[in-house]
Amino acid sequence: MMQMIVVAAAAIGLIVFVSFVAARLVRSRTAGMSIRMQIFLALALIVGAFAFGLGLMVLDRIKARADLVGRAAALGEAQAVAALVSADMESTGASLEQVAERLVKYEHRADLDLSLSDAQGKVVFASGRPPGEAGTVTADAPVLLQNREVGRVRVVKPTLVIQNTLADFAPTVLVISLLLGAVAAGAAVLIGRTIGAPIEELTRYAGRVSEGDRRAPPPPGHGREVMLLTRAIDSMRRELQGKPFVETFAADLSHELKNPVAAIRASAEVLRDGALDDPEAGARFVGNILESTSRIEALLGDLLSLARLEARGVEEAATVDLGKEAEAALARQPDLTLEIHGNVTVRGDRAWLTRAIENLVENARLHGEGGPVRVRIWREGDDVCCEVQNRGRVKRGVEKRIFRRFVTTRADRGGTGLGLAIVRAIAEAHGGQATCVRLGPPDVAFQISLPAA
Repeated sequence: MMQMIVVAAAAIGLIVFVSFVAARLVRSRTAGMSIRMQIFLALALIVGAFAFGLGLMVLDRIKARADLVGRAAALGEAQAVAALVSADMESTGASLEQVAERLVKYEHRADLDLSLSDAQGKVVFASGRPPGEAGTVTADAPVLLQNREVGRVRVVKPTLVIQNTLADFAPTVLVISLLLGAVAAGAAVLIGRTIGAPIEELTRYAGRVSEGDRRAPPPPGHGREVMLLTRAIDSMRRELQGKPFVETFAADLSHELKNPVAAIRASAEVLRDGALDDPEAGARFVGNILESTSRIEALLGDLLSLARLEARGVEEAATVDLGKEAEAALARQPDLTLEIHGNVTVRGDRAWLTRAIENLVENARLHGEGGPVRVRIWREGDDVCCEVQNRGRVKRGVEKRIFRRFVTTRADRGGTGLGLAIVRAIAEAHGGQATCVRLGPPDVAFQISLPAA
């Protein structure tokens, strides 16, 4: 019963293992085969082949040893019977045929698996299993009379017991092979994790750098190769802060300034061409100039704030009660709810932290779909979290770039695309982070997490 349970468990384990490998291989056809899977398959095949070959070798050696022991026993019995036949012939003077006739009388009394043949090979007596039957071994011994061979005795020995033993031992070999395969799988998982985890961390780090998060520290490296790769990627990050970054920043800035500058030029040309003679038209175009100028001033002001924060960081850090600062900054905000839970003191710059909360609220009003704005500040472990939630959704294609400079979907409402970039810079300057925790619909929520004081 126990053997059947072991065999059934081994068979189920083998089916599960093969199904797992097959599913991963099917997925690798579209996503590519990971390093972990390659190591897993290599070790599984090597150890599996070794275990299978070892099992076959053990079974073959046991069978060979069983055959050898059976032949030795058959030879000993054949020699003993041949000696008895020779002694009987010498003492009684009987012929080989007469001895065979006497053996027939005793055949029903003993379980004899032997045959007796004369010098010409003619069988004069045969009993029991015939030679060559499956699961048997045979051995011959000569019948000597005065040193002359007058016949041969052939004894047949069954090896079915040994074969049954081998059949019983086969499931054990299968279980051992599966256990070795499981150990190899576990070793492959550990080795793959040791190799793959640093690469995955570096990949995520490179992704954050490509999205503009150039202040993020590189992950710690373990092992000479990983440390060299980490240094190379970190060196690339520092290079991105140089000339390539300046070129990209200049291109983005010129793109953002192009529309308001073009509006100012067009309005000025219209005024020059005679619109000043019409007070109503002149006032409208002057209003366009003032609106475009205000947009440029807001853009340059946000850029100056962002550059100052990224270059100098937090210059005057003090203990700040984030809840009280939020209450003071949002006291006159319409259609807004503020919830504060627990001790929410942090260490940082009061003005910058207030600016981050105001930017999140302004972003919610600018990009939301109406309805109340909810601000919630609470303590979570060693961090203080501030979440601003509103009804709406983040458009597809923007969610991965939403904290980058000049990314806005509301330029028509005065958005500069720098509000969330400033929020992220403030959070990182204070040792925290800014994330979009819900993309909507129905609700969009942005959250900053800062180390608690």
